[in-house]
This record gives sequence, structure tokens and C-alpha cells, in this order.
Amino acid sequence: ACTEIRESLRPQGALPEPGAMPPGSTMARIAERGRLIAGVDQGKYATGYRNPLTGDLEGSDIDIVRSIAAAIFGDPERVQYVVLNIADRATALERDQVDVVVNTFTVTCARQRQVEFSAPYMAVTQRLLVQRGSGIREVEDLAGRRVCTSLGSTTEGVLRDHGLDVLSLPGIPDCVLEMQRGRVAAVSSDDVILAGLAAQDPNTEVVGRALDSARIAVGIRPDEPDLVRFVNGVLEAARDDGSLAGSYRRWFAERLDDVPEPSPPVYRD
Repeated sequence: ACTEIRESLRPQGALPEPGAMPPGSTMARIAERGRLIAGVDQGKYATGYRNPLTGDLEGSDIDIVRSIAAAIFGDPERVQYVVLNIADRATALERDQVDVVVNTFTVTCARQRQVEFSAPYMAVTQRLLVQRGSGIREVEDLAGRRVCTSLGSTTEGVLRDHGLDVLSLPGIPDCVLEMQRGRVAAVSSDDVILAGLAAQDPNTEVVGRALDSARIAVGIRPDEPDLVRFVNGVLEAARDDGSLAGSYRRWFAERLDDVPEPSPPVYRD
């Protein structure tokens, strides 16, 4: 049984120059391939979504993918994006389908059996998205009603612990459709995800106290500790130069009362 979450691996020295990855490293293998393969989402406005006007993937998670690619290649565009459902994130890493997963991936003890995580880059809270005028303000108002969340997410267990009838679907946008059709009374997920959804549909709003808190990080295979340390170095540089905080302001300043702050790194070594 899991008892505690372990922290990530410390960066080793300064980041190598783009285009000059250490010979034999995971980063050198990625550089030789010519592209970083990243598992992301395309349906979470403000964190990871496809811009319908340009067709490009955008959001705070996409900014992190681009910073990793820039650190390896000197070019943030050298990325092959693989769109993943929530439940498929760890499996995609296990099967070597992606190099990294940057998809609001919550660090949990159970997931660390399969995945090595970077140091968390954002702290989030679990809340509710409801239709305006629904009368639902807190989780207690959902007694006897159905709430929807994403399959394989940490929110499932939290909702069931509250005694709720939970519908689990592959993605949060699927849940929003069910709410719009009147089949569920609320959607529950991380506040940053719900804020993006509320921005897209002004008939919805984020309500309620925090039901849970979590930290999200980049997922990497456990047998690639050099890439874990490298990604942590990229995240440290983004904290230091303000680009990580700038990304959060860009995507969340008008959508959340409290814009997330970059999480300070803690390491186990």
C-alpha cells in the first residue's frame, strides 16, 4: 500500500546548451529523433486545447511542452503532440508512446508505481462547475443527484467519499455536454480546468469550497531519471526568469480569482 508521495529528482548542474545534449542521454536520443513526443489534452481550454481558429494547441501545459522542446532543440516547435484521455496517460508512458506527459497530471502515490514525476509546477484544488441558477453552491447540494468527472482521475474517489452518484467519462468536455443535456447536475475537476470551461460557456460557473488539493507535474518513465532531472532544470529556469508565472497570468488572470503561483521545487536527493 502507498503511504506517502516521494519528491522528484534534483537537476544536475546547469542545463546543457540547446543542440548539445550529453552523449548517450535520453535527451540526446530525443534530439537525434528530431522531435519531442508529448502526451497532452486538446479539450481543456486554458490548460491544453486546440484553438479552433488556428488549429494549434495552446494553454499553460502546452507552454511547458514548448519550453522543454526549446531547451533540447533551441526550437519550441519541434514537438509531436499525442492527444491522450486522462485514463491513458500512464499507459502511454509505459508503452513508450510518448517522452513526457503534460496533461494536468496529478502526482499520487499510486501513480508513482508506474510514473516518475517532475517537481510539481502547479497546485490546484478540486471544485464544482454548475449551470448558473441551478441553486448548487456546495457539494452537499448534490445529494441524490449525479455529478460527472473524468475517468481515471483522482476526483472520482473524492466524490464517492462524499456519497455522490458519480458518472465517469473519458474527458471533462464530455461531462460538460452531459450537464448541458440535463443528465448530470454538476461537473467536478481541478479549478484551472473548470475556469477554462466556464470562460467558454457563460451559462456556467465554478462554485463551492475546495474538495481536495493536489499538485500537477510532468510525467516521465521511471527508467529515464536523466530526463526527469533535465525537465526539473527547465522548470527551475522558467520559475527563475518569470516565464512560468507569466504563462499562468496569461491563461488564468481573467478566469480565476487567485491566479496559481508556480510551485517551489522540493527534491528527494
